[in-house]
Amino acid sequence: MERPFVSLRPEITRPHALVLMDWLEDERVTRYLSDSRNVSRFIAEAIDRTQLPILTHLFNQGGRFFMVHDRDDRPVGFVRLVMTGRDCEMVLIVGDHDNWGRRIGSSAIREGLKLAFLEMRAATVIARIHPDNRRSLRAFGRCGFLGMSETATLISLAMTAGRYRRLLREGVMAEAGEIYITDLDQPRLEELVAFEQGPAIVELEHEIERAIVVAAQSVPEDVVTMNSRFALRLDDEDLKVSLVYPEDADERAGKLSVLSDLGAAILGYRQGDAVDCVVADRTRHLLIGKLLYQPESSGDFHL
Repeated sequence: MERPFVSLRPEITRPHALVLMDWLEDERVTRYLSDSRNVSRFIAEAIDRTQLPILTHLFNQGGRFFMVHDRDDRPVGFVRLVMTGRDCEMVLIVGDHDNWGRRIGSSAIREGLKLAFLEMRAATVIARIHPDNRRSLRAFGRCGFLGMSETATLISLAMTAGRYRRLLREGVMAEAGEIYITDLDQPRLEELVAFEQGPAIVELEHEIERAIVVAAQSVPEDVVTMNSRFALRLDDEDLKVSLVYPEDADERAGKLSVLSDLGAAILGYRQGDAVDCVVADRTRHLLIGKLLYQPESSGDFHL
């Protein structure tokens, strides 16, 4: 089964809150959620307490809260990440039960792990699940979690940062196809990750971790490497763009920074690859077209 595309978005609006309340009134959704009554009451109080259109700050008290959106930008669930020391507990609910059985949960878990390990810098991510909740146990197991402890009422699963990075390199965590970076681009990209900040840094570090590193002289000539120029279909729009380092970026000239949402999403893919990514809180559909110039295939290894 093809893995679905999902994104975790931190902004929580009043309509989101109302959707959450609907989910939490569905016994099928809340059956194994130990604090569902408290959550539902909290949401109702939050809506009554303020007339603000954005309620994000209320939902991030005591942890970080994200709405799970599908490929069509519809909310289908939520993820909550709560740090205690260097451990992070993950709570996941797929509220739209029409999406149950479609591996939405597994994809949301992988996105949550990306944030927990690469942004929040957790040492371990823990999930505590009721033994009868077989669907959640399977989802976390598919993502590589291992058993930590078990009682009659609770099974604790865990993923360490080291195991997560190893699974990334082995391709287990990838939601999309293989990507390639050259041995010359790799250290320069890693330097960006070490010294820059922002949401795209998490995506870039994720891509570097899972990429297949090849010698610059041996990289396939249809791979988008740094400073490549290529045709790109962005939804229904045809563009000609280059993928560049931040100091060379100029969107008006079609020079996309690798630190932009779009640039980080394109790195390492091959001609003909289709990619989904989130740009400015909207899912965009990309198709990598013909490579017009690749430095390595032209012998320009100094760029």
